[in-house]
Amino acid sequence: MAPQPGRRAVVRVPVATLWTAPEAVRPIDCPALAGSPDVAAWIAGMDRDQLVGDCVLTQLLLGEPVRVTETRPDGWVRVVALGQPAAKLGADGYPGWLRAAHLADPADAGPSPTQPTGVDPAGPAPAGPAPIGPGLSGPGQAGPGHAGPGQAGPSQAGSGPAADRPLTVDVAHTALRAEPDGDAALTGVVLGTRLTPVGPAVHGRRPVRVPGRADPLWATEDDLVPLPAERPEAEKVLAVAERLRDLVYVWGGMSTDGIDCSGLVHLAWRRYGITLPRDADDQAAATSRVPLDAERPGDLYFFARPGRRIHHVGIVSAEPRGGRRRMLHACYLTRRVVEEELPADRTATLVGAHRV
Repeated sequence: MAPQPGRRAVVRVPVATLWTAPEAVRPIDCPALAGSPDVAAWIAGMDRDQLVGDCVLTQLLLGEPVRVTETRPDGWVRVVALGQPAAKLGADGYPGWLRAAHLADPADAGPSPTQPTGVDPAGPAPAGPAPIGPGLSGPGQAGPGHAGPGQAGPSQAGSGPAADRPLTVDVAHTALRAEPDGDAALTGVVLGTRLTPVGPAVHGRRPVRVPGRADPLWATEDDLVPLPAERPEAEKVLAVAERLRDLVYVWGGMSTDGIDCSGLVHLAWRRYGITLPRDADDQAAATSRVPLDAERPGDLYFFARPGRRIHHVGIVSAEPRGGRRRMLHACYLTRRVVEEELPADRTATLVGAHRV
């Protein structure tokens, strides 16, 4: 069934890119727009400047729910990404444009594995504060990484018996197969993707629901972990983010193919079932400030220029010593995820430390 305004849909491809407008896409973006998008090839084909084109807002992973608000005859749909809170942009999620071919009806895959706990998949999004969102470093932030008032705290999925909880992909990339010992039917499924199991493992592979497919696909069991029922320690989240060191920086990116600063924070916590807002300023509003010099590994540093909103976020990677601080972050300047001591120019824009 084609997406319809006012209805919900779910992402049916490993990574779907959310755009500012259909008219904003560039010729270089064709691999990300295909019916089966090749996000890795798209990123590999971009030069340093194209990696930070502000036509990209964020990315959605396989199974993420959206609410459709508008459709066009040319295959574009305007949606609200319900799993990526952005209070300043909309009460129930991050708005933008997707290709209709990247979506499926929720009924095609059963209950959405990314639906926050306590939310009716068929009903409206709950009222209340929104979680934290992505932040981008660099000038002219118009997408992920902007600050705004009124953001609510993070939410957590994954309560209930372990056998009933969704599974989370815990490797950079995995493939889903049509049969336990068959060929790959869906490649490029990334870290943090949530999958709903539908039966026991066979030959080391687990059957899972996949949107848009009538029959389950089979995931390698060693690539999956149960979605935790309890809140993780921040250092465990930091350890997930550290696995992405040297990953390429992509404006609006939120996958293990390429990522931005707030996307790194969002994805690392997502791996443990915690939903933070998508943008850095929203992430700051949804977390608790701690005094500088009291921060611990896994806390967050936020950055803003005088009189401007927050434009960057990093993950505290070591306890401060003698006024010297270190962080892991997706760096706009180097176009990589790096762990480093804060240089003087970065320290000059440090506006606080926060705890999730």
